[in-house]
Amino acid sequence: MGKTLKDKVVVITGASSGIGRAMGHEYAAEGACVVLGARSADKLQKEVDEIRSKGGRAACCAVDVTKPEECKALIDTAVREFGGIDVLICNAGISMRAIFDDVDLEVLHRLMDVNFWGTVNCCKYALPYIQKSRGSIVGISSVAGLHGLPGRTGYSASKYAMTGFLETLRIENLKKGIHVMIACPGFTASNVRFSALTADGSQQGATPRNESKMMTPEQVAHIVEKGIRRRKRLCLMEIEGRATHFVKKFAPAFLDKMFYLVMSREPDSPFK
Repeated sequence: MGKTLKDKVVVITGASSGIGRAMGHEYAAEGACVVLGARSADKLQKEVDEIRSKGGRAACCAVDVTKPEECKALIDTAVREFGGIDVLICNAGISMRAIFDDVDLEVLHRLMDVNFWGTVNCCKYALPYIQKSRGSIVGISSVAGLHGLPGRTGYSASKYAMTGFLETLRIENLKKGIHVMIACPGFTASNVRFSALTADGSQQGATPRNESKMMTPEQVAHIVEKGIRRRKRLCLMEIEGRATHFVKKFAPAFLDKMFYLVMSREPDSPFK
């Protein structure tokens, strides 16, 4: 991939805010052609205009990643505007905060539709172009995709499903030269936390965690970019992710207890 993403065509979902927005701006500043996807056409166009005003190359397409035909339209936009795709970043996602005892099953279906099926839908239409360019597919997962996160059953399940899908996609394409990376940020100060679903499917609103102690979207974008260039398989970003990955191998029961302890101490924790 080289030392930068210069002249690469990068498609990013969930690109109107948070991590996706930070990626679009950073990668365009490096010379990439970025194609931004999200549900709000107005927000996307604002980001495209800002990138272009700084001399960057950008296009956008409004997309609900749960709808295959809209994912196809996003991929078609990238091919039409820039001639192909080098990197697909499946970043669109939603979270939740409720214990399984209380949660409406529709909330879990919604998490799977966006986080898992959104990734599948985009990969389906982008894969031929990624194979041609011998490029990269990146899934923005989470520490919750490394170990079950209490109070986030649907979120953990959807990220585990994403991991299984992407790892299998990597193996199927071993001889086609594509790179598949699973990126696992820790808690990040982004809008995903405010729109997290509660037990009845309503949005959480205020986050229960201290935003000042979280990673910034810009930090995540920068680390993901380095992972793409190095063609890493798994991109862990901070001490929590690296510790989770290590401790799970040797002391999974201890990790269960630590996760429970940390999540039960959140303000307004769903644990009684």
